[in-house]
Amino acid sequence: MVALISRLILLAQLLITAGITLVLIHFAQFRILPAATISIAILIAVRMLITANNFRLACRFRSETPQQFRISLLQACRLYLEEFCSTMITSSWTMPFRALRIYIATQPKGIPVLLIHGYGCNSGYWRSMSRALREAGITHHAVNLEPVFGDIDDFVPEVREAIETLCRKSGHQRIILLCHSMGGLVARAYLCAHGTSNIAKVITLGTPHHGTALAEFGAGLNSEQMRWISHTQDQHSKLREGALAMVDIAESCPAGCNGMPGHWLKQLAKREDPAHYKLFTSIYSHQDNIIAPQTSSHLPGAYNIELHGIGHVALGLNSRVLQIVIDEILATNQQD
Repeated sequence: MVALISRLILLAQLLITAGITLVLIHFAQFRILPAATISIAILIAVRMLITANNFRLACRFRSETPQQFRISLLQACRLYLEEFCSTMITSSWTMPFRALRIYIATQPKGIPVLLIHGYGCNSGYWRSMSRALREAGITHHAVNLEPVFGDIDDFVPEVREAIETLCRKSGHQRIILLCHSMGGLVARAYLCAHGTSNIAKVITLGTPHHGTALAEFGAGLNSEQMRWISHTQDQHSKLREGALAMVDIAESCPAGCNGMPGHWLKQLAKREDPAHYKLFTSIYSHQDNIIAPQTSSHLPGAYNIELHGIGHVALGLNSRVLQIVIDEILATNQQD
């Protein structure tokens, strides 16, 4: 479904670009090449503005950035350009046309990996990661979560089926879950339902473990389940209800953040065995443009790897992150 939606969006963009080109040719007397160039430039500018707006929104709810993870203006420009390019590649090429199939390495290294994508994506998001896993000789499989805007808990059976398939075809009883964004919450919901007997490790990339304020701008039940409620939003809601009151959020609020996780995330935490967190490696960026506050990705009890200068979509494509993930996978094999 995501592949189809992505293709339709891509087709709409091409039609709009063609329409602008025709208008420029017939009404402004442009030649074909200049008209097409201007039309494509307009399309790219709009896409760049969408990416910039994500950074703007994330900035509104950002957590305090530790001194060692702050970036210069030049690094900020690189961050933006990498995120924009990553978004263009995934939304316009890999998700529409490059869905993944199971890969069984001929000379396997490490534990097999199941890739779980995030909100609004499909297995095509993992194309760059899959290439790195293949080069490292790591067997892997990817799941496509459907329906796109469904309940996170309802994705668990799909993950269970994919785990059973990977275990059966690889000959391993335990695997690693590698998750981007919402995928990490799906993994946590899976562990609640089925335990850890088949799971050696869970690696999350930019997962909103405590929620993200930008989920308020998303669609679907899963977006609502990922919400982070800032103090200001919470106060406004209570004022509308005519019952403004003090709320104790000390246990649910990540350090340095001004708010709390939404209802579903609180209920998820109550259902979990805290011992599960020892299986987690949470990798996140202090400049994430979708997860805000950024320290929402910090999972207490897990091994947290803090990065800087990397955007949300780019976490699955960035060479530095790819190497960290490969190292984590191979280290897990050595530990076992």
